[in-house]
Amino acid sequence: MKLTILGCYSATPRALNNPTSQVLEMKNNMFLIDCGEGTQVQLRKHKIKFNRIKHIFISHLHGDHFFGLVGLISTFRLLTREVDLHIYGPKGIKEIVTLQMKLADSWTNYKLIFHELSSDESELIYESDDVEVYTIPLKHRIYTNGFLFKEKEGDRKLDIKAVEANNINVAYYRKLQQGFDVQNENGEIIKNSLVTKPGLVPKSYAFCSDTVYNESMVPLIKNVSVLYHESTFLDQHKKLAEPTKHSTAKQAASIAKLANVGTLVLGHFSTRYGNINVFKEEALSVYENVELAEDGKVFSFE
Repeated sequence: MKLTILGCYSATPRALNNPTSQVLEMKNNMFLIDCGEGTQVQLRKHKIKFNRIKHIFISHLHGDHFFGLVGLISTFRLLTREVDLHIYGPKGIKEIVTLQMKLADSWTNYKLIFHELSSDESELIYESDDVEVYTIPLKHRIYTNGFLFKEKEGDRKLDIKAVEANNINVAYYRKLQQGFDVQNENGEIIKNSLVTKPGLVPKSYAFCSDTVYNESMVPLIKNVSVLYHESTFLDQHKKLAEPTKHSTAKQAASIAKLANVGTLVLGHFSTRYGNINVFKEEALSVYENVELAEDGKVFSFE
């Protein structure tokens, strides 16, 4: 599982900082999560192939999370894209994009498929053979979702010595990897658990931006491998978090601790702060495994 941070700052972009956007690579899928202004330039800069992006997830309709979307869609058109593009986002996103296309007389030469979201409950919005994606309802000033990406369980590993000792024909190896009991050369049914071992533990990634401190999300993200949680403010500006419906670094760490996540990645930093290392320092006072998002930073989680 690989995460590339294209932008991780809140509100207005700066010369060296970009608003929220990131690319998650999971089981040979490439997902674009949020699409703030400048996203396509960042994709170019980090040599991410446009044609691999088939699914875009937009958390909410504040500009720093989707103002780059129309530009990216237009560039795909100029590059004569033919592959369908699926866009998941709040109700209204289709109207915004199609109005821009209409007024610019720039209809795409590929299929734009919108999946508009309006439920206040978590729901499955995408599923393939190896990945599932669920919404994580968040509490912000407008309708907002985070997204939970989960690998499905993979094949079991063969215990070759046990397989051979039980006289199982090679033709049944695939069945064993899929978890089935099989019949051996003597006509005996061999239990799968006797000759296989569990495969790799499925990884999961939760993206949570933007939201006020919200413990109701904890059951949805329990034990995830990696949690990206917004940390717009430091504790000294906690009084600003509630009215703006954002979180502090300590609050993000508290959610990570309650959810028993593997790694917490902090992001969505307010540009009022000159040094983001203090966000990590504050979070570490609550939770021990903390990383900072930075524009262009790549995380690999094995």
